[in-house]
Amino acid sequence: MAQLVPPPTISLHSTPPRPVAVIDIGATSIRMAIAEIHADGEVRTLDTLVQPVNLGREAFDVRRLSRASIEKAAGILKKYQRVLKEYGITGPQDLRVVATTAVREALNRLAFTDRVFIVTGLNVEPIDEAEVNRITYMGITPHLRSHPELADARSVVVEVGGGNTELLVIRSGNVLHSQSYRLGSLRLLQLLDDANVSASRRRILLESHIRRTLDLILEEVHSDAMIHLVAFGGDMRFAAHQLLDDWDGTSLAQLSTDRLIEFTNEVLKLDDDAIVKRFGASFIEAETLGPALLAYSMLAQAFNQSLVYVCDTNLRDGLLHDMAIGGEWTAEFRNQIVRSALTLGRRFDFDETHARNVAELARKLFEQLGAEHQLDQRHEVILHVAALLHEIGMMINVRSNHKHALYVIRHSGLFGLSKSELLQVGLVARYYRRAYPQPSHEGYGSLEREDRVVVAKLAAILRIAIALDDTRSGRIREIECVREARQLVIHVPGVDDVSLEQVAMRQNAGLFRDVFGMLVLLRAGK
Repeated sequence: MAQLVPPPTISLHSTPPRPVAVIDIGATSIRMAIAEIHADGEVRTLDTLVQPVNLGREAFDVRRLSRASIEKAAGILKKYQRVLKEYGITGPQDLRVVATTAVREALNRLAFTDRVFIVTGLNVEPIDEAEVNRITYMGITPHLRSHPELADARSVVVEVGGGNTELLVIRSGNVLHSQSYRLGSLRLLQLLDDANVSASRRRILLESHIRRTLDLILEEVHSDAMIHLVAFGGDMRFAAHQLLDDWDGTSLAQLSTDRLIEFTNEVLKLDDDAIVKRFGASFIEAETLGPALLAYSMLAQAFNQSLVYVCDTNLRDGLLHDMAIGGEWTAEFRNQIVRSALTLGRRFDFDETHARNVAELARKLFEQLGAEHQLDQRHEVILHVAALLHEIGMMINVRSNHKHALYVIRHSGLFGLSKSELLQVGLVARYYRRAYPQPSHEGYGSLEREDRVVVAKLAAILRIAIALDDTRSGRIREIECVREARQLVIHVPGVDDVSLEQVAMRQNAGLFRDVFGMLVLLRAGK
């Protein structure tokens, strides 16, 4: 006799999915993805919209966005708002609007963002290459780990966009190299327009320009070791869908380089109207398809790849995932930044043992002084990296090494840190000794008040950490911070004599006293 199974119990208190959206203002289009985030962190896309714009053409040509293009973009975003309202997405915490290369490079980008705010009330966030690389890393890593051939292999992950080519080298989940190159499909089209060459010479000109960037890539990414090429971006996804009948559009596709080259050759012989008619492409896709695929094809040939892996992930997917985790930096991502900092330090022959000791002490101080500094997890990463690199300028000039540290860090392109974050890291390292922050100092005077306060707080903590490792012996590893009235007392368990560190502390604790309003005392044992 069949046994009756009761229906599943439905909890009336289960958390409903949270509707969210991201809008990506790109070089050729404004795209919106609407999704819902479930209680377990799963992201399910509900709808996508795309509208063409010519922002890239203008920005890459004259570095300004026309009034007509600004008004068109604002109008598109106004229409998107009506769709968002239908999905119940009205709060700024459930929507992120970003702009990439075209808006970022426009000299009148503030006029663009201000006009959009006036028309829609939306805050447009121009994101730099570091943020794009971070989102790319978060989006691509799960695909690499789930693939048996790529999980522990060395993969070159590349996207040829409208303005730039973004490239990451990843092995076993670790970023070995990240770089942005000024090679994009719209820049290539602009090159053709400016050159005004005959149809027969257009491809020769494109190949010559692409090859110059490939030479730079090959200098920085050694091709002698075994690698795999992983491509993402709309143009490669379009090619994969055309050439692979069985691709599900979500897993990593494997596309033969020979077939990619054949398809590229076919596309380059056609004008935009013919591409739309033959392949069912949109006019947005048709415009950039040929130059982008030529760049991918030449890159595959340069790395001697017989096939290219194609990934369906995009910037909007990464942004949605970022919203699902609350914009927090994961422990893994934090470790990637630290590894990048260590690699930079080794290039400048830094005292790694001392740097690691100071960074660990700074971390413990940051953790125990949370009630005092009121800073978040990202600031701890900034402090940690500054602690690792505070003496990086020693190789250049001992006397002014702190100033050289600021310069090197600002221009280092450390993976995962934006330009503003690199400036903060550099300034914290710059103030690791002697001088107090001054408005006249390079970089510091340009900061907003909130960021100036952050730099001062972190530099004050860094000086305390350096004093604790003044002997460079690493003998102080554990600390216990206790606030007594208007004093911070740092106990050092297991160490009987801290007289040398006490001398260093008296020299280093002035900034901490001025920033936090507390004297610092160091006591042995407890």
